[in-house]
Amino acid sequence: MEWYEEDVRAAIKERLSCPYEPKTIFYGSSSIRLWTKLYDDFEEFKPVNLGFGGSTLAACAWFFNQIVSPLRHPETFILYAGDNDLGDGRHPQEVLLFFREFMLNLRNCYPQIPFYYISIKPSISRMEIINEIKEANKLIEEDINNRITDDYFINVFDKMLGPDGKPVAAYFEEDGLHMSRSGYIVWREIILNECLLTRKRH
Repeated sequence: MEWYEEDVRAAIKERLSCPYEPKTIFYGSSSIRLWTKLYDDFEEFKPVNLGFGGSTLAACAWFFNQIVSPLRHPETFILYAGDNDLGDGRHPQEVLLFFREFMLNLRNCYPQIPFYYISIKPSISRMEIINEIKEANKLIEEDINNRITDDYFINVFDKMLGPDGKPVAAYFEEDGLHMSRSGYIVWREIILNECLLTRKRH
């Protein structure tokens, strides 16, 4: 895990430099880290961006105590990870195991706060593993639905596809992996709708 050290230090610095006590933790891979307008998009939720580039679900679990756990009073946790695990050749069942490992860390630290998992996106550059992406999403969604804690699956996968069933090019940068501002606007709407709906249930 040594190759993550620089990005982990940057995430810790981000946490320490936050000018308020964060209420909403955004954690995960570069899809979180590169969300440059995240603080504006979720201003009312007092967010902190603790994403670190290239991270896998396994890495998110490994570095949880270094990056996240010093925050003692968050009210909401939002995670995006799993994309890079599959890109590294991991099987969807392995991704599920890494997700469960992450959830153990999360619930040991924050037993009761609402948790939202953002589904793995259908990246243009990873269409060769689209079936694995679908399977991993299915396994994690089922796992979340079987939990008795306050956990939710946010499906961004479907909304990122066009009428032809392929990823919308405008939602991605030229590399076909990282997202454009248009893609983040789609995510923002979906996440806000889901968070507001679950708040109403409470």
